[in-house]
Amino acid sequence: MEFLENTLGELFQLELPLHELLIRGSLLYLGILFLMRVLPRRTGGELATMDLVFILLIAEAATHGLGEYTSITDALITIMTLMFWNYMINMLCFYFPFFEKLVSAPPLLIVKEGRLLRRNMRREYITQEELMENLHKKGVGDLNEVKAAYVEADGHISVISKKK
Repeated sequence: MEFLENTLGELFQLELPLHELLIRGSLLYLGILFLMRVLPRRTGGELATMDLVFILLIAEAATHGLGEYTSITDALITIMTLMFWNYMINMLCFYFPFFEKLVSAPPLLIVKEGRLLRRNMRREYITQEELMENLHKKGVGDLNEVKAAYVEADGHISVISKKK
């Protein structure tokens, strides 16, 4: 019984000071969010950037709780810090559009009235073949049928067809 009490005590005892865990979690979340914002949109895959950052960091913090940390409390504090920042940034984006512009890229026009905007395509590393594949998946067979196509903040391509 004493062994169990000692083991449980070690599992929940803080290894790092509380303020260090809070600072590490905060800097990691905000730093990766910033870095993801400057990458091309398609780098993040299908998730919104904030969601991707949140999931990656939660997984990383949980991994430490399972192995690298010996204290579950350290991992839980780090996870709660990440959850706090995710909640706060989502709330700020909802109430203040300025914050949304900081963390989410606006849609980028890549086709206008059937004409390719190659400069914008180059910015997002989208080839004409990739664009045409996306158009075909949306039932568009020819560029002349496209009024506008955008690369959205989550990396997807949305298409506005000329057809009514």
